[in-house]
This record gives sequence, C-alpha cells and structure tokens, in this order.
Amino acid sequence: MLNHTATHGRVKRVIAACSVAVVATLGMAACSSSGSSGSNDKVGVALIVKTTSNPYFVSMETAAKAAAATAGVNLTLAAGTKDGDTDTQITAIENSISRGDKGILITPNGPAVNNEIAKARKAGLYVIALDTPPDPANTVDITFATDNFAAGEAIGKWTAAKLDGKKAVIAMVDLSATQSISVDYDRDTGFLTGMGIKVPDKKKNGSEAPTGSYTGATGGNYEIVGHQPSGGAEDGGRTAMETLLSKNSNINVVYAINEPAAYGAYQALKAAGKTSGVLLVAIDGGCTGVGYVKDGILGATSQQYPSKMATLGMAAIVKLAKTGKKATTSTGLNFFNTGSQLITDQAVTGLPSIDTTAGSKICWKN
Repeated sequence: MLNHTATHGRVKRVIAACSVAVVATLGMAACSSSGSSGSNDKVGVALIVKTTSNPYFVSMETAAKAAAATAGVNLTLAAGTKDGDTDTQITAIENSISRGDKGILITPNGPAVNNEIAKARKAGLYVIALDTPPDPANTVDITFATDNFAAGEAIGKWTAAKLDGKKAVIAMVDLSATQSISVDYDRDTGFLTGMGIKVPDKKKNGSEAPTGSYTGATGGNYEIVGHQPSGGAEDGGRTAMETLLSKNSNINVVYAINEPAAYGAYQALKAAGKTSGVLLVAIDGGCTGVGYVKDGILGATSQQYPSKMATLGMAAIVKLAKTGKKATTSTGLNFFNTGSQLITDQAVTGLPSIDTTAGSKICWKN
C-alpha cells in the first residue's frame, strides 16, 4: 500500500487525478479545491469506476450522468487507468473528501482502497459500492450489484447441461492473480458450483481439485487446465487463453470473467483452430456480448445491469441528503441485488433463460 501520510505523495496523487484519471464534472471544475455542494446548494457526488476501457463501466457513467442531470447533482467522474488500478481510485476518493461531496459511488479495484473509503465515511460521506461488493461488505454503507455468484452459477449449470456427460476440460480466464476481488472469485466459484464441482473456499480462485467429477446435469469427469488472469480486457483474455492452450490443447470449456476477456479467448482459440466443439461462456450481457451469443461465439452469458446500479446508487445518495433515510439491502443478502438473467439461444430444460432477441432489448438497462 502507499504511505498516505507523506505530503508529497498526496500532491502527486492530486496531480494524477487531474491529468491521468478520466475526470469530468457536471456543474463545476473536477479538480476545484472548493466544496462541490456548497455555493449552489447542489449535492456533490463522485462516481469512481474501475476503468473506462471497458464499455460496461462507460454505460455506468452514462446512466450516472443522466441521473445527476435529472436530480440536479454535481457529479464528478473518475476512473482507474486499468482494471486493478487502486492508486488512481485512492486519489479520487481523497479529492471527493476535499470537495465536501455528499457521497461516493465506487466500483472498487481491490481491498487497497478500503482504508481510503473508511476515511471518506469518517468525514461524513455516504459511500456506495457498485458492481463489486468490497470484502468485508460493511467497508461501504451499501452495495448495489449483481449477485455475481448466482450469475456464475447460471452459466455453470448451462455448461454442465450442454456437456451431457462428456468430459469437461476447463480453462478458467479470471480477472486477477494478485488481488482478491469479490466479483472475480464470486463469478469463478459460482461457475464451478453450477457445474457441480466442489469448491472448498468460495473466496479463492483455484481451491477446487484439479481433476474429479462434476455433478451438474447428468454429470461426468472434469479437468481444470488452469486459472489465468485477463485483467478483464480483450488482450488479456487472448494471452490467458494462449497460455492455457499451451498447457492442454484439448480444452472444450472456457469460462471467462467478462465478455471482453471472452472475446480475447475466442481470438486465441480461432488462431489455434480450436473453436469447434468448445463451450465458451461469460458474464456481463452487454449489447456486444449478446451479439457474441447470437453469432455463436459465446454459448451463453449472464446479463447484468450496470445502468440500474448507477441510477439506484445516485438516487440513494440524493434521498439521504434530502430525507436522512438510508438504502437497505436485499433480503438475505449483504448488498442490494440488481438482478441477472441467463442469455442463450440454446435453452436447456429446467434452467430459466431468455434468448438474444429479448436480451438485446434490455442489455445493461433493465
């Protein structure tokens, strides 16, 4: 972690926030030293996403801008330079505190931001996580997110059903190999659980036995070729898949953390002449990803709704500012579940899903 007591370190991060992070403000300058909710009595809110290289988070920003404009909120946007960039997110949190914002909406890039979130809450900011529940969940006031374990479980069940007893030679294209991020291990272990593969530690990628039997659908044998990080990006997905293919060219099941990584994996499979007979599944359900399912690149994806997360998060901060009432979590969960749906044109009996025609109408909205 960075030493946040060093003055020169803080100065460097403030410079980085104004020159490196993707920052924009509705109603005031993003790097102003004055409070954003002071002179014009508007509520100041910061949206800090993982990265704007992923269209998923761009859609979140778009929804937040629209909600801010409707509610008369001074919105500041910031983003990490890449998935996993916690330094830029830490700087953006510090800037939000300095501005005197009422709240922060953040998709945490990892536990390294937890201490800074604690500082923001101590300073009186209402901090909401979007998409990625922090660990522990009470690091923030509330999280609006997909039940990522359930989303992974759905594509795992679909995969087991499509295998119909055939041996599964599985490639796991994860998010990170260096950080423990809930969205990463929840999707990964959810997929394996849906396949019917025992996962001893659901908060750790790779805790399952490398070989054994899966019990999903009719059941069968499996082999995990390996787990490789992709950074949630297309180029990372391609590199991860190339590495896994070098270990075992007989891969017939590919799990990917999201659709950019999945498409990168597909490119590697195509270059190796290995696309035939491979079940490639992912999570996100963006319009592009739904198109991948329609084109047969993906067999299935779990659709989630980032626009809904941002809109609900913005409304929660405004409600708190106006009424003092805080948002509450979904029953039985430590976050507010914004829902997910399995998207496939190859429906299997007993597993709820919608086809690509329906999925394309609500991609990332709902």
